[in-house]
Amino acid sequence: MLKEKWNELADVKDELSERDWFMGTSGNLAIKVSDSPPQFLVTASGKDKRKRTNEDFLLVDEFGRPAEETNLKPSAETLLHVEIYKRTKAGCSLHVHTIDNNVISEIYGDRGEVTFQGQEIIKAFNKWEEDATLKIPIIKNHAHIPSLAKAFAEHIKEDTGAILIRNHGITVWGKNSFEAKKILEASEFLFRYQLRLLEHKPFQLFKVV
Repeated sequence: MLKEKWNELADVKDELSERDWFMGTSGNLAIKVSDSPPQFLVTASGKDKRKRTNEDFLLVDEFGRPAEETNLKPSAETLLHVEIYKRTKAGCSLHVHTIDNNVISEIYGDRGEVTFQGQEIIKAFNKWEEDATLKIPIIKNHAHIPSLAKAFAEHIKEDTGAILIRNHGITVWGKNSFEAKKILEASEFLFRYQLRLLEHKPFQLFKVV
């Protein structure tokens, strides 16, 4: 199981790396390995995610602490993944920093959320009704990670979801790696779409509340 999950997460890392979503070693990924005991793989801190090595991930426990003897250090935001797995049935969670999600988080940060309505790709979030509305929370970027994790946890409501951290990045989660990646791709599509609209209609927030 561990090897299978390792390869699954490595494949996701490779695909997101091809999109150039890991600038400056930023970002982190996690995948659940077992429920009893609660354990998951998470990216090791400070690694070049464009390369595939035997030290890309390490196994951690329900508190984000290494579950085995290792010289590797868990990613700084491991506590965000801890909160997701503690509160949901998610099997995979992804955190990336992109220019688009950072700019969107700054534009709408004072509102505490960005809302999209009537976009076809919202179906990726399992919203199928006509003119569906999607709200993505935006939280403050606390430098103190436990404080960040606490603010983050307040917005974990379902087994799938997405949360923006202002000027930091987006974290998404889903029942497996496919679903988490789907939500991440849909979110980034919406962010880029909105920024393109603002380029042409800078004084009109079209289809965004």
